[in-house]
Amino acid sequence: MSMDNIEARSWHPGWAASLEEAYEGRVSQMFILHGNVSDLVRIERSDGVSYAMLPEFLATQLFGGWDSVLYYDQVRGPRALASSKARLDKINQHLERFVGPVEKLRETRAVGQVFGVLDRYLEIALLREGQIPSVAMIFDYAHFMVPSTSVSNTSRELAPTLATLLNWAKSPYFKRAPFAFCLISERLSDLHESLTRNAHTARVELPFPSREERLRFIEWSSAGRDFQSLCEVGPQSLADFTAGLSLTHIQGLIQKAIRSSRRLSLAELRKYKKQMIEGECQGLVEFIEPPHSLDLVVGHAEAKKRLREDATLIKSGQLGAVPMGYLLCGPVGTGKTFLAECYAGSVGVPCVKLLNFRSKYVGETEGNLEKILRVLRVMGPVAVIIDEADAMLGDRKGGSDSGTSSRVFGLFASQMGNTLYRGKIIWFLLTCRPDLLPIDIKRQGRCEVHIPLFYPETEDDYKNMFVAMGRKNDIDIDLDEVPPIPEGLELSGADIEGIATRAKRDALISGSSEVKAEHLESSLGAFMPSAETDEKKLQIFAAILECTDVKFLPEKLRGAALDPARRAELMAEYRVLVAAVGS
Repeated sequence: MSMDNIEARSWHPGWAASLEEAYEGRVSQMFILHGNVSDLVRIERSDGVSYAMLPEFLATQLFGGWDSVLYYDQVRGPRALASSKARLDKINQHLERFVGPVEKLRETRAVGQVFGVLDRYLEIALLREGQIPSVAMIFDYAHFMVPSTSVSNTSRELAPTLATLLNWAKSPYFKRAPFAFCLISERLSDLHESLTRNAHTARVELPFPSREERLRFIEWSSAGRDFQSLCEVGPQSLADFTAGLSLTHIQGLIQKAIRSSRRLSLAELRKYKKQMIEGECQGLVEFIEPPHSLDLVVGHAEAKKRLREDATLIKSGQLGAVPMGYLLCGPVGTGKTFLAECYAGSVGVPCVKLLNFRSKYVGETEGNLEKILRVLRVMGPVAVIIDEADAMLGDRKGGSDSGTSSRVFGLFASQMGNTLYRGKIIWFLLTCRPDLLPIDIKRQGRCEVHIPLFYPETEDDYKNMFVAMGRKNDIDIDLDEVPPIPEGLELSGADIEGIATRAKRDALISGSSEVKAEHLESSLGAFMPSAETDEKKLQIFAAILECTDVKFLPEKLRGAALDPARRAELMAEYRVLVAAVGS
């Protein structure tokens, strides 16, 4: 019995080469293609280069010489997929010999009926005397055919389809036959886990295009036009700028310039990239290009020094010497988010803030996170800010959410510990309660540098903070106009920002365009600080105990942190506060 091979070519993308290798090695003949599956794929022929969607690439390039290639997406019944009318006719003639008129096959749309017909077709082909015909089947939007659900909740309608696919995957007779099955779904978590976790199926992830792939597509898309007439930046710079975008996104950009006969500006490119990345992640992230650098941060001298040094290493390409991530902790209002954004601005990299990606639907949370991580892997270098990290990251225990938290934790831990992305994905975990974060996330090789932030201490720090917060909010505050801070009053950066904006309001109402000392004095005098609570003390103690470098601490705290006896006292008081506040 002869075996038809997948047509391997040197120019095939890496994921296609992996699929070819798995098939030729008889590892599997059932493949789950997930990830960037809605993008264009490059095709090289003797008469030139073109780009096609994934099903067409599979049908014409990998299975172009097979006896039968069938495509099914529930919109219509199964149908032959080919690159020419002659080949289409040949496949249809083959199908008619096995399953009858192709028109009747196309009219069969219900998933259960379709898989019943296809199963009979494969059994007849398998029992045919002589050479068994080679058959490839492509199932697009497979998550609508075998959606994710628990075994106990698998419906009567879904069960036969799922059982058919599992039988095809594990059948020793099918493994020896020239059969191949490709299930296409953007998110692996959207498919039934009986398939995705089965030993007889192979998972093949399609990544977002690399810089080289983006550059080749940009040059091909311009089709010999003067590129300066299309875009303010050249092809090389555009390839760098579009990291994190698909070829389909880039095609939209180039076509917009061609149709409008107007050059794309840098401002348009930035706006488009923000829209596309946020759209690709379904609004689960906020994409920003920070306008500030660490020069705007007041205080935290040692933290800024460390971050500046790491920024220099990244810009010089010394990625092996920088940490995988940072844990910024401390009481509320100490500027954790602002410090992370300013670091990204100093490195000159984009910044992504993770929003609430959790969902009440089974598998949706993991699917959301898969999509986000897939985009981040190709965007690098990029700073990723996760606020309220103790709530967002989950833990190994999983709690009462059917294991969602433990799976989310596993996805984060795996990505954060992947040293291939050191200096490319820079993690910033922000939390007031670092003690609630799983130790696996805080260990060396993940978020290894723990920086505690505290409220300003000196009069100069307070005054400089007023000036910086004014600059952040377009309020011109003169350092000499800042009044003394009342003794015993402890203000956070957020408090100071609020006082500064109230002072501007007072100035405008009084008819002044400038914020003067009297406006600041009035706003400061009227400010009511929040009550000192055990919770705030607990946040401060947790930050001190979490610190990984004593130089990050204020001088008055360094002795206590280094002395074992005094550190034990801190730990004892911390435990008392935990008991009083609760976790």
